[in-house]
Amino acid sequence: MNRKRLFLVLGFFAVVVILAGISLIIQARAARSEAFLTNISEGNCTVVMVGKDASVDGSTLATHTADCGFCDWTWRHVPAADHKPGEMRKIYHVSQYKTWPPSEGLKWDLYKKDFTGLEIPEVPHTYAYHHGMFGYMNECQLAIGESSINCQRKIANPTPAPAFDITMLTLLAMERCKTAREAIKLMGSLAEQYGYGFNDDGEMLAVADTKEVWEFEIMPVGPLWTPKSGKPGAVWCAQRIPDDQVAVCPNESRIGEIDLNSPDYFMASSNVISCAVENGLYDPKSGQPFSFKKAYSPAEGSATSTEGRRARLWRFFNIVAPSLKLSPDTADMDLPFSAKPEKKLSVQDVMNITRDKCQGTQFDPVKGIRGGPFLNPYYFGSTRTIGTNRAEYTTITQCRGWLPDPIGGIVWICFGAQDTSCYMPFYAGMTEFPKSFSIGDHWVFNRDSARWAFDYVDFHAQVAYNAAIEDVKAAQAKWEAEVVARIPEIDKQAQDLYQKSPAKAAKFLTGFCLNNAQNVINAWWKLGDDLLVRYNHISFYDTEKRTRERTKPVYPEWWRKAVKAYDVLMAPEEKK
Repeated sequence: MNRKRLFLVLGFFAVVVILAGISLIIQARAARSEAFLTNISEGNCTVVMVGKDASVDGSTLATHTADCGFCDWTWRHVPAADHKPGEMRKIYHVSQYKTWPPSEGLKWDLYKKDFTGLEIPEVPHTYAYHHGMFGYMNECQLAIGESSINCQRKIANPTPAPAFDITMLTLLAMERCKTAREAIKLMGSLAEQYGYGFNDDGEMLAVADTKEVWEFEIMPVGPLWTPKSGKPGAVWCAQRIPDDQVAVCPNESRIGEIDLNSPDYFMASSNVISCAVENGLYDPKSGQPFSFKKAYSPAEGSATSTEGRRARLWRFFNIVAPSLKLSPDTADMDLPFSAKPEKKLSVQDVMNITRDKCQGTQFDPVKGIRGGPFLNPYYFGSTRTIGTNRAEYTTITQCRGWLPDPIGGIVWICFGAQDTSCYMPFYAGMTEFPKSFSIGDHWVFNRDSARWAFDYVDFHAQVAYNAAIEDVKAAQAKWEAEVVARIPEIDKQAQDLYQKSPAKAAKFLTGFCLNNAQNVINAWWKLGDDLLVRYNHISFYDTEKRTRERTKPVYPEWWRKAVKAYDVLMAPEEKK
């Protein structure tokens, strides 16, 4: 065998060995990833919570990324109402996931077909509130955000015996409560008395008012429970975020050891420990302190061990309190419940956090060649970041105690992917939502639906992401950042009117919110059109120059080298 042929044979076997090694690594990682995924909640809603002394202006803040990818995204305003003695409130099973084709009707009409058979006495007066998938804010500045969490399989209760699921509990809280503590106690007592489950398993709610933010977690108690059992139909616990601290829930139970002798920071159902003991989830003889999350919703793994799938918890603390130097190798179950941020957070800061993609960390989705030539964070998709393109919408509730409730409360809403969308303010005192917010569906394109304007921009931004996202940021600077800066001015005008006539203040706030939302929607439809033209055919069409220039995108040299290297690596396989 001559030397040249020997080198070719050796080279061929070297390539085969390399390919085999790569294949084994890929298979091993895929198997490991599958194992991790079986223990990770299907839901992906991130909730950030900010105590009043941890915010720049003294407001409490709470977010909710309604991360589903196929759920209803519509919004409603429910007016306040007075009720006569003897009137009853019907309780419905409301799935947070179920939708109907537009041809059949709107979800918030059709859900009434799922009457549980339970009616409870009405209260004399119910408060006005805004709701999407859940109740988010009422006229008293009570605010809520949601995140699904796992629960032990043996305590799930998918039977129709429980009358309440998490959506219905939030609606009742909006109707009947003024404060976070009132809401927690009401939701907890209703779930205990009438049962919780059916559509939902473990759930977490951020429950806030102008003074406090609480994390409320609730679980079913097993499929054998019925109203006739004489036992509580739910188990729940709530922990308050210290006023000068911030916290996050990324679809993982966050409440650990509890101290029920400290009612300023903990509340719980009467069966919070006994239910765990009865189900073999906690042994009081073990010598270990009781931990709510370890008993009812253990979540194994760290940011590193799950290859970024559990990165959100670590990443949040990495952003707000980097001096803690928390390692991404730290098990999520061992990370702190809350932390004091190194700088107080503004509402714009929180908006930026909702858009975070682990930039600059080992979990950066565009690290290496993952993002392709245009650094698109959605190409590879291994890291579960705080910002996600699966969001139906994201909310930031802002409660401000120094203002009258109708003016102090704001729900900031952005539709779709946070990075390509725009937050719009909706005051607690406004009396209607844009009609375009009440319609729309994933499967039917509709220019009358507000949400589609933002999906339209997002779709066209994917073509040349790193260039198009700069166009989006410019629009956000105009339509989002400028409105954030204007809020004190709007507050002042509303206050002046409120002192004369609360009704005139409500009319003013409604007009402002509707007008701003329509301007943003119009701007986003135009932005989508502009992106389509500018990056058509994966080229850059300069729409500003009179020369009407068209240039091909300049692919980075590292991308060209990566393509060539891949071709060389795969050449032997192709010859087979």
